[in-house]
Amino acid sequence: MATLNSSFISNQTLPFPSPTNLPSHFRALRRRQLVPIRMSLPDNSNSNSSTDPITSLTRLLWGRALPPQPLISAVRSTWSATWLLMMRQLAPSSSSGSYSRPPGLFPSVPSLYHSSPQTPNATDSLHLYVGLPCPWAHRTLIVRALKNLKEHLPVSIAAPGSDGSWEFHSGPTDGSVLVAGPDKANRKKNLREVYRMRRGGYDGRSTVPMLWDVKRKEVVCNESYGIIEFLNSGFAAGSGPDLCPVQLRGEIERWNQVIYPAVNNGVYRCGFAQSQEAYDTAVNELFTTLDKLESHLSTNRYLCGDTLTLSDVCLFTTLIRFDLVYNVLFKCTKRKIIEYPNLYAYTRDIYQMPKVAETCNFEAIMDGYYRTLFPLNPGGIRPIMPLVCQYESLSKPHGREVLSLKSKQLQLSPQ
Repeated sequence: MATLNSSFISNQTLPFPSPTNLPSHFRALRRRQLVPIRMSLPDNSNSNSSTDPITSLTRLLWGRALPPQPLISAVRSTWSATWLLMMRQLAPSSSSGSYSRPPGLFPSVPSLYHSSPQTPNATDSLHLYVGLPCPWAHRTLIVRALKNLKEHLPVSIAAPGSDGSWEFHSGPTDGSVLVAGPDKANRKKNLREVYRMRRGGYDGRSTVPMLWDVKRKEVVCNESYGIIEFLNSGFAAGSGPDLCPVQLRGEIERWNQVIYPAVNNGVYRCGFAQSQEAYDTAVNELFTTLDKLESHLSTNRYLCGDTLTLSDVCLFTTLIRFDLVYNVLFKCTKRKIIEYPNLYAYTRDIYQMPKVAETCNFEAIMDGYYRTLFPLNPGGIRPIMPLVCQYESLSKPHGREVLSLKSKQLQLSPQ
């Protein structure tokens, strides 16, 4: 990023503007009939601005008044055009300005990787790539943890680079805390290089999560739901709860069709909207759906009753980021999740499940959004973490066990 420097400013020779627009000490110089001068910064030894050449320059040009209206209009027009250009590259949109998420080019895991007692080694060559800020990648980390696959599926964690691409960090990690580290499978500098290793190359978006075949040098899947379905049922070594029971699959799919467009992708449709109309549509759908979920969860512990499912995992990774990021940065400001008693308790319920909390790195999440999405936060300033998103608040009793007890009592009561 280019910066102004005082030697550059002080070596410029400029003609005088009109006397009425000059600060008083320069009008005095003008009266003494000085010719165009070498510009020098005013000596404000008692002010912090003396070390800030930009502030000094603006004081010199306009005093303490606002910049002239033509300059404001020109800068605003230039910034708006640049913002729109960057947003269309970052977040492809429809003609109405509504964000349209590009589909993954590798949406499902091929059947040859599904292990069974007869083919127990089918998954041995798989490696998972994730980024901690990403809610889609977070899904895979949670299912990997709940299914006890840590020892069977190695993972490499990338972090957003200055250009928004996923980069790996050098240096060892102890594995006890999920942080960005090196590429453990291919020793590459960034995820783009990994994608380009596949046969035939690759020129699409290098997204996370991504399941990689180390032996074949091939992308197996880069669609989050395809990966979590596979992690739930495709590993013979997997244990833990079945997150997609046969008897609930129809209900799970119905919930997915509700929460994906309006909530999971809905927050992005708000944040990446490129017109007021697109934003209004997205934000109304988002909060209408959150209201419905709040009502449903008043009598159900999870989306499908007493059973935690893949749908809950998908909803959780958006809810845990809502007050932390989406409420502010994505303009989802009508209400916070803390203002929904059932949704907030539901979020705490899942967060407190064994191994889930350790997949949540809130510092990395905030950095990944506030310091990377330049078009949405040009200054790169990261706000302080809300108290309701900190471990102490999320670890408070949620009381949702009562809903499971009531459900069991109803099932046992005579009809």
